[in-house]
Amino acid sequence: MGTSFKRYGFFAGSFLITLLLYVDRVCISTAKDAIGNDLSLSDTEMGWVLGAFALGYALFQVPGGALGDTYGVRKVMASIMILWSLFTSLTGAAWNYLSLLFFRFIFGAGEAGAFPNISRAAFSWVPLKERGIFQGINFSGSRLGAAFALPLVAYLIEAWGWRYIFYFFGLIGIIFAVIFYFVFRNKPEDHPALSDEEKQFIIQNRQQKTDTKKTKGIGIGTILSSSNVLLAMGQYIGSNFIFFFMLTWLFPYIKQKYQLNLIDTRFYAMLPLLAGAVGNWVSGYMVDIIYREGKWKLSRRIPAIIGFSFVIIGIISSLYMNTALGAVLCLSIAIFGADMTLSPSWSFCMDIGQENSGKVSGMMNMAGNLGAFTTALAFPYMQKWTGSDEPFFYLAAILAGIAIILWLFMNPNKKLIDD
Repeated sequence: MGTSFKRYGFFAGSFLITLLLYVDRVCISTAKDAIGNDLSLSDTEMGWVLGAFALGYALFQVPGGALGDTYGVRKVMASIMILWSLFTSLTGAAWNYLSLLFFRFIFGAGEAGAFPNISRAAFSWVPLKERGIFQGINFSGSRLGAAFALPLVAYLIEAWGWRYIFYFFGLIGIIFAVIFYFVFRNKPEDHPALSDEEKQFIIQNRQQKTDTKKTKGIGIGTILSSSNVLLAMGQYIGSNFIFFFMLTWLFPYIKQKYQLNLIDTRFYAMLPLLAGAVGNWVSGYMVDIIYREGKWKLSRRIPAIIGFSFVIIGIISSLYMNTALGAVLCLSIAIFGADMTLSPSWSFCMDIGQENSGKVSGMMNMAGNLGAFTTALAFPYMQKWTGSDEPFFYLAAILAGIAIILWLFMNPNKKLIDD
């Protein structure tokens, strides 16, 4: 094949955006103790602060994706990057509990449109046979961003204080937004850096559009009437429920339970996120390999079911570990598995949503992040009510088991307009 590979610049750009997305998101987990002490917040109040982000993130998934479908990813993505970066900075200016709740809610609403818009852009930019590895690379950026942010932010808190880390990362986000606007184009056909040969390669190998008269202006009611969409939403709750624990409560959980110092905690907390990055790469590769063998349905189903099986094994095993390292390694297996479900899940949304990929993926991600909102509150409240951590982890394993069952009924060949 003589075509060039400049389209991989889109892969790299989405990787960097998701890396930034999760650096901004995980800052508050590392800064939890410093913020709580400064603003006199209890663990349950911090649970609501973490939940405020997840709720804003969940509720604005579909509007964010719909804006990208309607007005184009370039303008919408640049705008929401500026919005979430502004409220990243404002987090550092919070003066009490209510102000912190408000800033984190709007921050979540700002970040909400990111993945649905990346998904919509990928429908135009990514050849169908490369869809799995694209999603794997894309989501690994978020895991690596979160993993390396943990020690970096812990160091910066000691050097600068917790408020300045939010100002710093907010400024970086605004710079990212400006660069994105000037470099990105909604369609490869419009990008001056691509050769005519590569543009034709992408057009001929990406998923072909259906009749625009049938797909134009599909409403939320139509999307929610699709059994495929409802199944995708249900299984994604199981994935996000345990992953959001890793982003929010893992750091303080292992620090307190195993009486670790700040330095040891931040490196232990990196391990599950690094495992998640590897899970994304492995799954993305599996999705594409199985698809190239002509097994479209199995290319989505097999990696997801294997992934949720690892979630159950890792979570249950962690309950029998007596050391921080043993527990974290088991939870790393769980996150490896949870992240194996991402590439097939988002590829599935593009499969069935096509030109409406932003709305469909936004709907799935909304459901998943309502699960994340539940996680932020369930962990401290279940711990308070039962006096034990174990019920939370058993609930996470049950949700993963339900997700396996749901995947058995999901069909990527059944498009939204046919469902």
